[in-house]
Amino acid sequence: MPSDQQTRTKELKFTFFMLVKTTPTWLKLKPKERFDFLGKEIEPILRKHPEVKMRFFDSEAYSGNYSDVIMWETNQIEKYQSVVELLRESPFWDTYFEIKEIIPSIENAYADHYDVKPF
Repeated sequence: MPSDQQTRTKELKFTFFMLVKTTPTWLKLKPKERFDFLGKEIEPILRKHPEVKMRFFDSEAYSGNYSDVIMWETNQIEKYQSVVELLRESPFWDTYFEIKEIIPSIENAYADHYDVKPF
């Protein structure tokens, strides 16, 4: 096992899986209105936080509990927190998307813990 000093000096990569469900309000918008909202409200948040990367996955055809999965990656957890706070202050949160669950994780944490190469 690595020493405490080795563990503290390694840079952690945090990944958050945000399971969301579109609301009827979102679905009533025309596609152009949806993209306008994303460009006006969401893109500035992402540009303000380049340390936080976002990936978006459609899942409505495979789950009735959520329609999409948003994956956030960063090594600066406070920047992710800021993104979430800004999303909560926008119509994204609860107006257009219902946040069903957020699953935090650390990529390859087991490998860092045991000081082995990740699989």
